[in-house]
Amino acid sequence: MSDPFDLSALEAPRGMPAAPPPYLARLNPAQREAVEATEGPVLVLAGAGTGKTRVLTTRLAYILDRRLAWPSQILSVTFTNKAAREMRERVAEMIGGVVEGMWLGTFHSIGARMLRRHAELVGLKQNFTILDTDDQLRLMKQLIQAENLDEKRWPPRALAAIIDRWKDKGLVPEKVPAGEAGHAFDGKALKLYGDYQARLRALNACDFGDLLLHVITIFLTHRDVLEVWQRKFRYVLVDEYQDTNVAQYLWLRLLAQGSRNICCVGDDDQSIYGWRGAEVGNILRFEKDFEGAKVIRLEQNYRSTPHILGAASGLIAKNEGRLGKTLWTEINEGEKITLRGVWDGDEEARCVGEEVEADQRRGQRLSQMAILVRAGFQTRLFEDRFITLGVPYKVIGGLRFYERQEIRDAMAYFRATLQPADDLAFERIVNVPKRGLGDATVQILHQTARAKGVPLLQAAGMVTETDEIKPKPRATLRRLVEDFARWRALADGLPHLELAEMILEESGYTGMWQADRSAEAPGRLENLKELVRAMEAFESMAAFLEHVALVMENEQAAEGDAISLMTLHAAKGLEFDTVYLPGWEEGLFPHQRALEENGAEGLEEERRLAYVGITRARQRCHISFAANRRVFNQWQSSIPSRFVDELPEAHVERIGAPGLGGSTRFTEGWNQGGFVYDAPWLKAERARTSFRSLGTPREIEGTARRLNEEAAAGFTVGARVFHQKFGPGTVEVVEHDRLEIDFDKAGRKKVLASFVERT
Repeated sequence: MSDPFDLSALEAPRGMPAAPPPYLARLNPAQREAVEATEGPVLVLAGAGTGKTRVLTTRLAYILDRRLAWPSQILSVTFTNKAAREMRERVAEMIGGVVEGMWLGTFHSIGARMLRRHAELVGLKQNFTILDTDDQLRLMKQLIQAENLDEKRWPPRALAAIIDRWKDKGLVPEKVPAGEAGHAFDGKALKLYGDYQARLRALNACDFGDLLLHVITIFLTHRDVLEVWQRKFRYVLVDEYQDTNVAQYLWLRLLAQGSRNICCVGDDDQSIYGWRGAEVGNILRFEKDFEGAKVIRLEQNYRSTPHILGAASGLIAKNEGRLGKTLWTEINEGEKITLRGVWDGDEEARCVGEEVEADQRRGQRLSQMAILVRAGFQTRLFEDRFITLGVPYKVIGGLRFYERQEIRDAMAYFRATLQPADDLAFERIVNVPKRGLGDATVQILHQTARAKGVPLLQAAGMVTETDEIKPKPRATLRRLVEDFARWRALADGLPHLELAEMILEESGYTGMWQADRSAEAPGRLENLKELVRAMEAFESMAAFLEHVALVMENEQAAEGDAISLMTLHAAKGLEFDTVYLPGWEEGLFPHQRALEENGAEGLEEERRLAYVGITRARQRCHISFAANRRVFNQWQSSIPSRFVDELPEAHVERIGAPGLGGSTRFTEGWNQGGFVYDAPWLKAERARTSFRSLGTPREIEGTARRLNEEAAAGFTVGARVFHQKFGPGTVEVVEHDRLEIDFDKAGRKKVLASFVERT
């Protein structure tokens, strides 16, 4: 294959400045070592608050400053577009100019750029569409219906989760092991995967997983293409390496086999996304994957006080699956972490509200405070309390701009204009606003499209030339087809902002909301205006559409000073002066589902999540737990999380439980002996035995392990079992105290043996 790149870019730039750049003087010894170690594989273990971003950006600037490579020979991969923008800006500031040509972006955005160069090798055209989740689910719904499956039993979202998991593992339909498919979707999950991929190709479309999966397929089947990319990139830099999944790992390994100058920056102690495919093992085995790799530990923390770091380090030390490092700081000692036991969730919210008001009176800003919860339902009590107190707050999360109905509709019009093969976009708006083109008409369009092997929009043009539909809807459909043809013809000459406004006006979509008298209509019209304004920063409508498909970040920001409420997962990468960590109770944190499905691995990830929560705090960290909590409208009694007992006493100050008359005995009683409860047999013990009599943490943990293994010994592959949450299922794998079960309705899951009963 011919080289698609300028041959001059394949040679390193010559010459090197004599004097070391001034920004190196601002680095500590470990940071500087990570920057200057430019040759060969390097793993930078960057603990929380140790200056990871500074090292990455300085390393990029250093490579460019020392003229070790042209910008186009550097591949720098991040997990968010925001991180990529910030990195580009910082590098430009360091070297005194804008950096052009560098491949800096997210896995998906870079994968999309690569795929567009070689799309034909996987049966696509260069102008393929990238489907969002909504369109993906609609397509899967069609496939499920075509197989005459019960959609209530086998919902599209469940199929999407299965297929996404296979793609995260780098598995095309032909490579999925037989055992992986299981009995999901009446044994048709693998067939549906194949049908889904074939349908995507027919639509000239792909989903997010395909952006890397297709590129990996090309690399493995076309060695000449891979060698071109390997020669192109002299340096590969990867941020947040602990969050990579198998597909991302394979993609990186293939590319890095060229120069072997790969630098991965990450923290194994902050790997908290296993539920979405991240493999902490990728960072743990880096030295085995890249022979001769250098491991550099960044341990000097610039964010938190010694007490906060001491508590976090003592907690995470309980994990066995880690490379190990010890954070330290030159910051003054500061306050100890506070532990508070309360009667229930309402009292917990009241206590936090009082602390927040007191901090405000002491001059602290609300924007430097955050409440980090394990589960989303926990935020409601705090919202109610802040409304009562008149404390401004913002919830990080919720419906994003590009997920709103009116925005999705407008985007569908734009997509169908530029990509006439995009059936999902056309079907979404064919009768929006209402044109008298109901389900019967759409069904005829589908039948014609299948019979002729053409897209829906082309089928619509064919149908208007026949008598298959009534005259009135036929005339309406003809006008719509003509409109799309006219808008498409104008796309090359008319400024894309004007084209967008024309499409929304002439389609009747803007008029629909202008005529709407609901309270939401004015806001929807404002959103449509904002959508058009957002296109100004892009050279074309096509570029904007790709941007939206790749960038679904929540960039909402509250006006003025407000305290932030968010989940622990959403808080990663952020920092605040004061952090509140409520709900540290067994079953809630660590979460019972994580323990049931993933056993010891799930527990370690939950502990990493606790570590992330604590290390978000700069100066103050407050942890609380309740004796009673209402979960989904049902009261549940609870005991403190095992993580509470794992915090080193030297860094913790215990506060009495106000709901019990301020007596410290309540809190002390909860924490004596430690509590490591992860099995149902303890429920009965708690009901009739004092906490103390259950024994030490080691004794309790040993008893739990013994009983779980004894329970597992009675199970065999093929046995029928019942789980209180997931229902009936069949045992597929038995491994010590863990079972892998294919549940009739919930799909394949890993659970502890003690959580199921034989049937």
